[in-house]
Amino acid sequence: MTRAEGDAAPPETTVSLDYFTGLYMAKDDPWDVATKWHNQRKYAVTLASLPREHYRSCYEPGASIGVFTRMLAPRCDAVLATDSVEEAVRQLRDNTADLPNVTAARATVPAEMPPGTFDLVVIGDLLYYLSAADLDAFLTGLTTRLEPGGDLVSLHFRDRGNDNYDGFNAHAALTARPEFEHVIRHEDEWFLLDVLRRLP
Repeated sequence: MTRAEGDAAPPETTVSLDYFTGLYMAKDDPWDVATKWHNQRKYAVTLASLPREHYRSCYEPGASIGVFTRMLAPRCDAVLATDSVEEAVRQLRDNTADLPNVTAARATVPAEMPPGTFDLVVIGDLLYYLSAADLDAFLTGLTTRLEPGGDLVSLHFRDRGNDNYDGFNAHAALTARPEFEHVIRHEDEWFLLDVLRRLP
């Protein structure tokens, strides 16, 4: 059953790094982002939803092993892709080694956000792992790093089977922020996609 607004709450504490590290110790690609059709379809819809043909600088936190990073790279002069798990970053570096405009780095959000500003931010399947306080801090940090007129793309799965935010509720926290105007919304039984633009 697809969740409705208000039936899921953010975790009391942000899901631990040890949890994610364990996932990568058990399997190179814990979410099958390189092989499952629903992931490939989600990425294709997201690429088609980017309002601009090309961006100057993209920030992709929670990039995992870099499957979507490779798809973003031709649309950007530069991509900073990060993940909190060292093994994920190792694969991310390997998978983008032939792309000179991609920088892969280990970083935890919201504590370790990059300096500088970006005209594109892409957040995939990350927000519902954050506590309410960390989610607010992360969204505030993203807002200050997104240039006026820049685009923020958020894509998250629906109908999660645990106590974390469902994609619907995570996106509700994002779209409620007054700094953005809503540009695009896509929703189906698998995932939710929102494209927001930073107001001047």
